[in-house]
Amino acid sequence: MPDAPPRPGLLAHPAGRIGLLASLYLSQGLPYGFFVQALPVILREQGLSLELIGASSGLALPWALKFLWAPLVDRFGLPALGWRRTWLLPLQAAAVLALLGFALTPPALAIYALVGGVLLLNLLSATQDIATDGLAVSVLRPAERGLGNGVQVAGYRVGMLLGGGLILAASDQLGWAGSFGLMAGILALASVPVLLLRPEEDPAPAPAAAGGPKAPGLWRLPGAAAWFGFIALFKLGDHFTTGMVRPLLVDLGWSAGQIGEVVGVVGFGAALLGALAGGALVRPLGPDRALWALGGGQALALLALAPAAAIAQAGGGDGALIGAVIGEHFFASMATAALFSRMMDASRPGSGGADYTLQASVVVAANGVGAALAGVSAGALGYPAHFALGGLIAALGVVPALWAARRGGFAFPARARAPGA
Repeated sequence: MPDAPPRPGLLAHPAGRIGLLASLYLSQGLPYGFFVQALPVILREQGLSLELIGASSGLALPWALKFLWAPLVDRFGLPALGWRRTWLLPLQAAAVLALLGFALTPPALAIYALVGGVLLLNLLSATQDIATDGLAVSVLRPAERGLGNGVQVAGYRVGMLLGGGLILAASDQLGWAGSFGLMAGILALASVPVLLLRPEEDPAPAPAAAGGPKAPGLWRLPGAAAWFGFIALFKLGDHFTTGMVRPLLVDLGWSAGQIGEVVGVVGFGAALLGALAGGALVRPLGPDRALWALGGGQALALLALAPAAAIAQAGGGDGALIGAVIGEHFFASMATAALFSRMMDASRPGSGGADYTLQASVVVAANGVGAALAGVSAGALGYPAHFALGGLIAALGVVPALWAARRGGFAFPARARAPGA
């Protein structure tokens, strides 16, 4: 009797590909959500200055430097385990153990443990991101990249919602140990799709003429400097502006639970919808037109924070500020989905992890600079003027996209695009 044909694997259907990537990006967003949402609130409640809170963004350094070891992740793996599963499985497990270590840390040492622990989690998540990005570049069809990157941003935002907003909202009831134990459990569940991925579905990436270990780095290609400058500027205003939203709410007298419910849960729910909407718009608009259209919406949403903050500080109520925060989350996520889709188009077969990681590292480095300068700016200018300045920076980031659109779109990298890209 002949053997039955093998069952289709996880990656055989679009839903399987999208679901796997969503779980992996959620896994990255979970600890990062704690870093960008919960940590500033904790530090402000401990009496730290705005300048020190802004400087804590340096703990995200592994995200900016991950391009240094990205080629190793592309190049090395065990075929018997799956090329990228070789990295994904131990990294997911290590992150779960790190979160459990947080849960077991005595409260008296909690603040001191935050520094080393957050840095370690960022290192694990950044390395996992390299393998995940390489997997996404190889398994997503060109026509799926808009939706795929919308789901990427959405999954990441869901992770941030769980790791930041939910943890803040539940911190009073769960306590320190319970909060980190919950995060560890969520991350363990998100690792299940990686276990279901068959090793034969995850082969070594085949070197190609446009990529592979022996190809020149993406940064050496013609037009790379201009492209990297654009992607850095495109999101700089967003992080420069929003880095001071949560300290503002603390200064307005909001509790950690209120911040978690409104900014974390409601705001990141809006971000989830924005990511999916932005991803869905990339294909009908085209990747280059989507950059300036959705980037313009992001800039307007950031500018709206300035009058809303002024109204709240003058005692006019928090309604306008809540609406502005929700709008910023929605439109910034739309712009991010467009940017990530175009970055994936610029990644070459055979070196997708390294190419995408290099571009993402440029974005993260710019975000870190923006977040680090945010405290200085808000301290010197006040919150409303700081938000207005951030919106103007975001508007400047749209100008290169408009210029490129008039010339037929960005030409980087100088190679033929795949059909449907």
